[in-house]
Amino acid sequence: MTAELRHLRAFLAIAAEGSITRAASRLHLTQPALSRTLRQLEEHLGVGLVDRSTHHLELTPAGEAFRARAAAAVAAVDEALDPARAGTWPLRLGHAWSALGEHTTTLLRAWQQTHPHIPLRLLRVDDRTAGLAQGRTDAAVLRDPGETPGIHTELLTTEERVAAVPADSDLARCLSLTLTDLAGWAIAINTVTGTTSLDLWPPATTPAVTVEVANTDDWLAAISAGRTAGVTSTATAAMHPHPAVTYLPLTGARPIELHLAWREPPTHPAVPALATLLRDLLRR
Repeated sequence: MTAELRHLRAFLAIAAEGSITRAASRLHLTQPALSRTLRQLEEHLGVGLVDRSTHHLELTPAGEAFRARAAAAVAAVDEALDPARAGTWPLRLGHAWSALGEHTTTLLRAWQQTHPHIPLRLLRVDDRTAGLAQGRTDAAVLRDPGETPGIHTELLTTEERVAAVPADSDLARCLSLTLTDLAGWAIAINTVTGTTSLDLWPPATTPAVTVEVANTDDWLAAISAGRTAGVTSTATAAMHPHPAVTYLPLTGARPIELHLAWREPPTHPAVPALATLLRDLLRR
């Protein structure tokens, strides 16, 4: 049997719903038909994707690994068949926050000049791979790339860290800050895509309170409310000015690595050209 797109959609529905019954209803199929489709896919791959031995359906380790590949494949097909995109093939560059900071506008304009027939779409996706794992983007700017199978990463540059404090606080009147200066404050931490954790502080000065947020907007809101501070990159200060937040140089904190990531093989033929342009831009 040859696996088809319907097998991937069936598997993704089961993974999303956590139930054959709910997935069948979502796909307007009978449960036996959906079970057969799943079994066909597993036989084709030669591995079990779903653990049916527990009361609550769960993916096997192989199923978890296959889920990202299946999502990327379905997204690519949907993108190719989208009538609204007929005649164009945009290059989708993902980021979780702050893109390239002060270099963002320069990149977009340089790309438009050198590749006028290939639109470059900058997409914010609040997850660790900025949409790469799900096939929502073709390349991504990442500050904490981790290790994801099938994704290649290349170090572009490093960014200095800055402190973000309420604009009406005593700290905002300082010329610069250290991690120790922030030890008595609650620290806003983006647990989804951020690069700040309590491991950044020396053990004797680790803040006792954290405020967990899921994106840059909530991070800024927490700091602007008062008595909460944050640590981020210079790119955030460039891309997210806020009237109630002051950004200050942070001395003694290790810098943040900025990476470009893409799938191997690339999902768009212009990815190598984007990598070359970024290298040249940041070198200058």
